[in-house]
Parts: sequence; structure tokens; C-alpha cells
Amino acid sequence: MTFLCISCYFKGMPFLRACKTAGNTVYLLTAKKLEHEAWPQEAVDEFFYLEDDSNSPANLANIAKGVAWIMQSREVNRVVAMDDFDVEKAAYLREEFRLPGMGQTTARYFRDKLAMRIQARDQGIPVPQFTSLFNDVTITEFANRIAYPCLVKPRGEASATGIAKVHSAQELWDKVHSLGERRKDFLVEQFRPGDVYHVDAISVDGEVVFCQVSRYLSTPFEVAHGGGIFRSVSVPYNDPEAVTLRRMTESVMHVFGMQFSASHTEFIKTAEGFVFLETASRVGGANLAEMVEAATGISLWEEWAKLETAMAMGKRYSLPTRRYDQAGIVVSLSRFAHPDTSSFTDAEIVWRMDRAHHIGLIVASQSTERVRELLDDYAGRIGRDFHASAPVPAKSAH
Repeated sequence: MTFLCISCYFKGMPFLRACKTAGNTVYLLTAKKLEHEAWPQEAVDEFFYLEDDSNSPANLANIAKGVAWIMQSREVNRVVAMDDFDVEKAAYLREEFRLPGMGQTTARYFRDKLAMRIQARDQGIPVPQFTSLFNDVTITEFANRIAYPCLVKPRGEASATGIAKVHSAQELWDKVHSLGERRKDFLVEQFRPGDVYHVDAISVDGEVVFCQVSRYLSTPFEVAHGGGIFRSVSVPYNDPEAVTLRRMTESVMHVFGMQFSASHTEFIKTAEGFVFLETASRVGGANLAEMVEAATGISLWEEWAKLETAMAMGKRYSLPTRRYDQAGIVVSLSRFAHPDTSSFTDAEIVWRMDRAHHIGLIVASQSTERVRELLDDYAGRIGRDFHASAPVPAKSAH
């Protein structure tokens, strides 16, 4: 089969390699500015580039024109989006060229934070109180009844990008007015303090066949807005929290119409219980896939490629046997271009980050306590000897 993979962020190398190993022809559509990144040249049959990688209606139409030109001389059987921002592109192209896979309506549930919340609420999945910013009366009613603080969020960004915290009705209205005509692209929801969990899963034929629950020790929002050190740790498989979140993830996938893909879903543990935060039909970022693999032996990127190939060929997909170990990750910006991590010598280290001005480690063990001990130790040492911080970007810079 022939796969057109879309990634306007430098990621997904294991997917590309596994897709090629499975015998497929692999095309990669990426941003022109990423042309000279270290893509796996041996795994990609041909590269195509976008000068504009936005998801504006006009640019989606231009991308379709380019793909139509490609298809004049090349067959394309499947389109796969490897990054959050490319889900819309892939869904648009599937609709335009009548290719199998997730269409635009379903893709909204995995990209549009407002669509996610409305569908989850209407199907009985708990969510924070929220409203769109379409109507002044609706906003006024929300502003007058809600307990502050609240978060004003872009509907189409990823992670913590573009989120603003407001502490009063006046601040909320100031923010709404500052958005001008862009206010339709945002929502506001009540800030719910609590631990944030992420669930990384694989779905096949509408059923979740792999599900790994982890907890952020410092959330992406805290790191982006506070300049902290990012950490996450796996939750033991039989822990009551993990059992609850696997069940909630299955519910989210069912009501959102997921058929087959990797997914990354986040929940908040509040005083009243877990509430749904957001989801995405792709592998989690921030090297969480490597952490999941360290704990389970399952490479989400590779299994996703095998799954897509099986679905395209009309064959049965089988998940490999997984492990039930524990793992954790710590990542920080570094004030050194190429930080020396040789002082970190523990046998539990299974991965070291290789990225300029970053330092990161993944540890794995059968002991939850040992993983937490190492993460706490490493966070302190990194904070003292390596850590640097940068202001949160106003918008995604990919």
C-alpha cells in the first residue's frame, strides 16, 4: 500500500521506519522549514513540502491541489497525520479524495477542544464547566455563575499553547474583547485544580486494545507558564486510578467514534473525581511514547504503523505481549547546548535525550517507589546544575 504521511513537526521517525519495513511505499508531506531535519531517508520514498502549514480553509484547499498533482502519477491509499496540527489536513484530504479513515466530523472530536467538551458532556462524561465565546449573553451568564479562576483556551492549539488564566469576570471580558474577531476560535472553562493524568492507547475496530495510564508530576501547563521541569510517571496497572481511567478512556473513544489509531487522552483528578480534559488521535508528545515503551515494551509509533498497514490490507492486527513495569521521564531546557549527563549513572536509566539545549532521562524499574525516588533526585540535580527557562510562546511555533 502507499501511505501519505503528514507531519509539520519533526517527529514520527519510528512510524515511518515501521511503515516502510511493512512493505509500504511511504511519502512524507512536511513543512519546508523542516526539509533539512534528520528524517529517516531510507524509510521515505519521496518528500513533499509545504511553504504554509496552517489549517486555514484557503491553505487546506491549496494542499488538496498539491495532492491532486501528486496523485496524477502516484497512487495514494491512506493518509496518516502524525502530529496534532495535521489531523485537520489528513481529514480534509480523506474527504476530498474519498480515502478511508477518519473524516472531518470525527476529526473535530480529536482536534477541536469545544467539540470535545460538548460531545463528552452530552454523552455523560464529566468535564469542567465551560462555554463557547460566540454569544455575549451566554458569556455573561457563565461569568456571573462560575467560580474563578478560569482558563481561556484556543480550540485548535495543542498542549498548553495560547492558554490564559483569568481571575474575575472583568478579566474574562477584557480577554474576550482583546481577541476581536478571533474569539470564535476560543472557549472558556473553569480551572479545576488537581493532578493531571494521561492515557496512551491503541484502538482497533472501535475497541481499546492497549491502554497505559500515567500521571504528570508537573503538567505541560505548569512547565509552559512557570518554566519548570517536566516529569511524568506510570501508574501501576491494577491501581484503582488506572482501572477507572482505562474505563473512562474506553468511553471517550466510543462516544467520539474512534475506529483505529493511537490516542493520547488527559484527565484531571478533582476533589469530586476524574473529569475529562482533552484527547488526540496520535501518539503523545514530549517523548511520552518512549516512557510508555520503557514500562510496557510497546512502541506506540511502531504499533500504530503496523495497525494502519493491517487496516489498509484488510488483515487482522494483533498487539504484542506487553510488560507491566514502571517508568518515568524528566525533561528540562538546559542552559548548555549539549549537556553532559555522564554524572547520571543509575542502572535504571534506559533513555537519554539528544536535543540541543535540552536534558532528559527516562528510567524504568519494577518498583514504583524506585522510579519516583530517581525522578525526585534527578529533578533536583537538573534544577541546580542544568535548568534554563524560556517564555511561553504566544502561539505554536512548531
